[in-house]
Amino acid sequence: METIPILPARGPRKSPETGPPPRGFALFALGFRPFYLGGAIFAAIAVAVWAAVFGGVLAAPSAALPPMLWHAHEMVFGFAAAIVVGFLFTAGRAWTGQPTPTGALLACLFVLWLGGRGAMWFGTGAPASWIDAAFLPLAGLAFTRTLVRGGNRRNYPLAFALWLLALANVSSLGLQASGHTNGALRACQAGVALITLFVIVIGGRVIPMFTTNAIPGFRLRQYPKMDWLVVPAAVLGLLAGLVPLPGWLAAALSVPAAVVLGIRVAGWRGYAVGNRPLLWSLHLAYAWLPLAFVLQAAAALGLVMAGIATHAFTVGVLGGAIIAMVTRTALGHTGRMLVAGTGETVAYWLVAAAAVLRVIGPLAWPAGYLHWIYGAAVCWVAGFAIYAVVYAPRLMRPRIDGKAG
Repeated sequence: METIPILPARGPRKSPETGPPPRGFALFALGFRPFYLGGAIFAAIAVAVWAAVFGGVLAAPSAALPPMLWHAHEMVFGFAAAIVVGFLFTAGRAWTGQPTPTGALLACLFVLWLGGRGAMWFGTGAPASWIDAAFLPLAGLAFTRTLVRGGNRRNYPLAFALWLLALANVSSLGLQASGHTNGALRACQAGVALITLFVIVIGGRVIPMFTTNAIPGFRLRQYPKMDWLVVPAAVLGLLAGLVPLPGWLAAALSVPAAVVLGIRVAGWRGYAVGNRPLLWSLHLAYAWLPLAFVLQAAAALGLVMAGIATHAFTVGVLGGAIIAMVTRTALGHTGRMLVAGTGETVAYWLVAAAAVLRVIGPLAWPAGYLHWIYGAAVCWVAGFAIYAVVYAPRLMRPRIDGKAG
C-alpha cells in the first residue's frame, strides 16, 4: 500500500535547536498548533473534573448534558475531535499542497471549539447545542475543500469520516434534547468507533513506514492479503459494539477483527523496536486494538462489564495513539529532531499506565474499581498536562528552522 507521510520520517541531521529560541506568536500558523495544545489542556482538565464529580468531591453543574453523558460527549467530540481536526488540517496541506485554515480563520474555528466546551459546561438548551454542533461541520467543509482542490481522492474517506463524526455529534445532542439519553450515549460510541477506524487506517499507513525508516534492516512482516481484511473486519467489529445484536452475534463479529488486527500487530514486531519511545508508543497504542475487540466480545457474552471494553478503545487505543502522534507530528512540524525527550517519554508511560489501570485493574481486582478509576485519572491528567507544559512554547512560537507552518 502506498504511504503518504505528513512529516519527514527522520529528523534533520543537525539540530537547529542550538540557536536562540524563535520569536513571535505562531499559534495559528497551522492547524495542529491550537488544536493539539487546546485538546491536551482540555483532556487534563475534563478528566480531572469528571473524577472529582464521580467521586462526589465536586458537584455536577446544571450543564447542557447530564454528568455521564457530558464525560462521554466531551472526551469524544471535545478532546478527540480537536486532535483529529488538528491532524487533518496539517496532513491535508502535506497531502495536497493546498492551504488549510490558518491565521484568523483558524483562530475563529478554535474559538468556536472553545465555545462548544463552555456551552456544554455552562450552557443549557438549544443555543448550547448549536454552538457545539457548528464546529465539526465547518472543519469538515474546510478539510473537504482542501482535498477537492488538490484532487486528493485517496483521502476522501477521511473527509467522509469527519462528516460522519459531525453527524454523530449532532445526533448525540439531538437525542439528549428529546430525552433519549441512552441514544445520545450510543451516538458518542459511534464517535469512538469512527475515530478508532481513523487510527486503524492512518496507523496502518505510517507505523510500518516510521519503523523501517528509523531502524534500517528491521524485519517487519506485512501480509497484503490479510491487510485487505483489516478495514472490513474492523468495521463489522465496531458495528457490533453499536447495533443492538444478540450477544453471540456481537461476539462473532468482534473476534475476526481481533484476529486480523492481532496478526498485523504480531507481524509488525513492535516488541523489537527497543528503546525508541516515538516508535514503541505507536506500536503499543495499536496493540490495544485486538485486545479491545476481545474485551468487546467478552462484554457481549456478559463476561466483563461493557465499560471495560469501551475504555480499552478510548484510553488504550485512542489515548495512546493521540499522545504518540501529537508529540511526533508536533516535533516534525516545528522543525525539531524526531527524538523523544524525558517529557515525551514520561507522558507516554503515564497514558499507558492510565489504560492499564482503567482496563486491566478492574479485571484483576473488581472490588477496587473506584481506586482503579482514580489512579487512571491521575495518570491521564499528568500525562496530558506534561505534554501541554512542554509543548506550549513550541506550539506558540514559529518553527525553529525558519519554515512556514
